[in-house]
Amino acid sequence: MHVVDLNCDIGESFGAYKLGSDSDVLKYVTSANIACGFHAGDPATMRRTVKLALEHGVAIGAHPGLQDLIGFGRRDMDISPEEAYDLVVYQIGSLWGFARSEGAKLQHVKAHGSLYNMAARNAALAEAIAEAVYRVEPELILFGLAGSELIKAGKKAGLRTASEVFSDRTYQSDGSLTLRSQPDSLITDERRSVEQVIRMVTEGKVLSQQHVDIPIQADTVCIHGDGAHAVQFAERIRRSLAEASIVVQPVGATLKA
Repeated sequence: MHVVDLNCDIGESFGAYKLGSDSDVLKYVTSANIACGFHAGDPATMRRTVKLALEHGVAIGAHPGLQDLIGFGRRDMDISPEEAYDLVVYQIGSLWGFARSEGAKLQHVKAHGSLYNMAARNAALAEAIAEAVYRVEPELILFGLAGSELIKAGKKAGLRTASEVFSDRTYQSDGSLTLRSQPDSLITDERRSVEQVIRMVTEGKVLSQQHVDIPIQADTVCIHGDGAHAVQFAERIRRSLAEASIVVQPVGATLKA
């Protein structure tokens, strides 16, 4: 039996600016990565998103990013491991407060954007993030790119880790994601995207841009909630997983403590 988690980055509106269709996407995912105010989000958005996730029975996770609202956290910044540690602790704490106020617990932590990508290849940053998560709450699950330094660091720190794969991104032969600045980095064809996900979950393989099959572990699949057809795609991938007899549930139910 194959089991997988579906996660989505949400709560990324800010002030008067609305991004994504959170309430609709939450009908189809099992884990929510809620922005914590640095790359996106604000206190009111965080509170509303926590409540929405609870209403839909979706597990809650903190989604800390770089302090870069204008760049949406997708621009690399030269930060030290100590700075990475501090910003992750700060952002987990902010979402923890909102979750606690609603009688909920956090399931996981998933870094956002460039922070996630830098930690995927930089062991020192990865270890700082893992240490931050562990010191706040050692029962939290650390999400990271499958095969990355972040997964290694999480295991080293004593955390449960969830290897993440992407439904709408292409891969390089070293297991890294194709840079967004490069051609064909995003998969816009729904059929191709669904086929990639099914294969990663059932076969543990993904075809790279160099046409090489690479091994990959898929504990959780990311669906981006800010795409033009995010809700339509979320519904289709959830239905396709069911048709393939793949069980979809929060990763916390699969990775028992």
